[in-house]
Amino acid sequence: MMRTILLASVLVAASATFAFGDTPGPDWISKEALIKKLEGQGYSAIKAEADDGYWEGKAVKDGKIIEFNADPKTGEITKSEPDDGD
Repeated sequence: MMRTILLASVLVAASATFAFGDTPGPDWISKEALIKKLEGQGYSAIKAEADDGYWEGKAVKDGKIIEFNADPKTGEITKSEPDDGD
C-alpha cells in the first residue's frame, strides 16, 4: 500500500513538472513586460510560457489567433503563424 502511494506521488509530481514548461532565465524579460509589449503592438488575450529557451504562446491579433515565439531578452516576436487548433 505504501509503495503504491509513493509511486502515485512520484507520478503526480512528474506530470506537474512537465505541464508548466521551462523556467525563464534570470536575464529574461518578465512575462508581464512581454505581455505589455505585445499589447502595445495590437495583440490581446495573450498567453505565454517559457519553453525551449524562448517565450512561446498564443494571442489574438486582427481577429485571428496567432501562435508565437518571442526573444527571451527583448520580447520581440521571432516567429508567428496562425493557430492550427492544437
